[in-house]
Amino acid sequence: MIPITEAISLAESEIELEFVRASGPGGQNVNKVATAVQLRFDVAHSPSLPDEVRARVQQLAGSRLTSDGVLIIEAHRYRTQEQNRQDALQRLAALIRAASQPPKKRHKTKPTAAARERRLRAKRRHSDIKKNRRTAINADSD
Repeated sequence: MIPITEAISLAESEIELEFVRASGPGGQNVNKVATAVQLRFDVAHSPSLPDEVRARVQQLAGSRLTSDGVLIIEAHRYRTQEQNRQDALQRLAALIRAASQPPKKRHKTKPTAAARERRLRAKRRHSDIKKNRRTAINADSD
């Protein structure tokens, strides 16, 4: 089990890791060793995620989520397989942790009286500028 939060932990069988060749630094080694990690996690069918967390993970994942509901995280920041594997798992955990926090409720606010007054004053000023332009244009055409 991989602990994510106090209430959520993922079974290792839910996570699929595939090692592929990475681009970038590594010298000649980069052509021989598959150090990059492609982590796949089926968000849509995971029994470990509560429904509200699942929905928020799908929203946060964006383009990393396939149409089947599988989250794909690619890690190729490091030169070793193990470091990239840890990086991918940490990024998955961070995403689920972020999704497990319920969004803060928005409190409606009203503009202050001074702000309303400033807005109306600016509208009046702009209106006067446009009115003056109109009279200047009409005077030119005569």
